[in-house]
Amino acid sequence: MLRIFKTTLVATLMAASLAGCIVEPVHPRRPPPIVEVVPVMPGPGYHWVAGHYRWGGNQWLWVPGHWR
Repeated sequence: MLRIFKTTLVATLMAASLAGCIVEPVHPRRPPPIVEVVPVMPGPGYHWVAGHYRWGGNQWLWVPGHWR
């Protein structure tokens, strides 16, 4: 009975210690935003969506701004 208790205790402690091991990818710092020249509004009711960086595979990719 004591052997089963010890085995269960060791297994529980190992599972609890491994549950905290979360591996997250480390991205390099995001580059500073690119200064965009906003083109002329195509018509009334449009608003400018500014460009931004997004993580693509293994690098930061610039998504240019656009009118919406």
